[in-house]
Amino acid sequence: MKVVPALLAETALSVPALPVLADGHMASEMTIVSWGGAYSKSQLRAYHEPYSANTGVEIINDDSSAEAVAKLRAMNEAGNVTWDVVDVVAADAIRLCDEGLALEIDADTQLAAAPDGTPASEDFGDLLVSDCFIPQIVYSTTFGYRTDLVGDTAPTSVCAVFDTETYPGKRSLEKRPINNMEWALICDGVAKADVYDVLETEEGQNQALAKLDTIKDDVIWWSAGADTPQLLADGEVVMGSTYNGRLFSVIEEQNQPVAMLWDAQVFDLDGWIIPTGLSPERQARALDYIMFATDTQRLADQAKYISYGPARASSAPLVGKHADLGIEMAPHMPTDPNNAQNTFLYNYEFWADYRDDIDAKFQAWLAQ
Repeated sequence: MKVVPALLAETALSVPALPVLADGHMASEMTIVSWGGAYSKSQLRAYHEPYSANTGVEIINDDSSAEAVAKLRAMNEAGNVTWDVVDVVAADAIRLCDEGLALEIDADTQLAAAPDGTPASEDFGDLLVSDCFIPQIVYSTTFGYRTDLVGDTAPTSVCAVFDTETYPGKRSLEKRPINNMEWALICDGVAKADVYDVLETEEGQNQALAKLDTIKDDVIWWSAGADTPQLLADGEVVMGSTYNGRLFSVIEEQNQPVAMLWDAQVFDLDGWIIPTGLSPERQARALDYIMFATDTQRLADQAKYISYGPARASSAPLVGKHADLGIEMAPHMPTDPNNAQNTFLYNYEFWADYRDDIDAKFQAWLAQ
């Protein structure tokens, strides 16, 4: 099984137009699916608005990425795929690719080279984890906590989530097994290196759920990445998990009394897929957009608006200050050495293989 590699720590130029159909036609509008909130806003400013300005294409935003796999399966079965480009995590991209629901991409002919001519396949390197996946960002899922609700001793360990005596109050956790099962095992004494070997077994899954049982009554379950920042801002939870960029927004942009808990942050990859089953005109437009939106400058531009590391090696040196706040963004990235002292590497291949089965078990546990 692979894990996200160590090179994560290292993480437009105008590009030639993609060759289009013989009659020159591309669709004049497209539906792009993503996660909503601060993340979609960063994409809007870095990718969508400049692409529309260059091409006149109308972009329709859809915030359904959390349900992407199920919805694409249903669309494919109905023979009516209404999405053109979809933002997904790496494990979901692998599943969609394996099921024939995502288009295979040739990185060196269908993605832009780096400014110095380095082919895209080398520039993205090991982050090209699937033939159908075009990486955008390295992000992490981690915890934020209310600085005014944790007493005199701020938490430094992820296992504070399970310590309701020292840190009483509600917690927010995502309503899915991913990350929760791993943190539960780590905080139940399983070594990080052994987590996925344990989680492969029924006994290990039961162990993780038993640990989660100890705080189940104190958990508010979230489905959208914007939920935990709002719960923290409202003081409804003392701590909660979400994506590091969402916490950056609530801390730096909204000036809420919230701090980051980087311990055991889970590194992951997020990026684009193009669904199969599109008309030739829509597929050509989607490919044209992908070439533009994943070039070196565009990926660096997204980091002006949200604290996620760009997936191209050539983009990292171009990351500068926040476009509105004027603060340097590098120290807010999950890959910054000060933040990455105790990371956990998400195993996307494990979850591509086991997601459906463990999901069913987790949802049954939730319903108990």
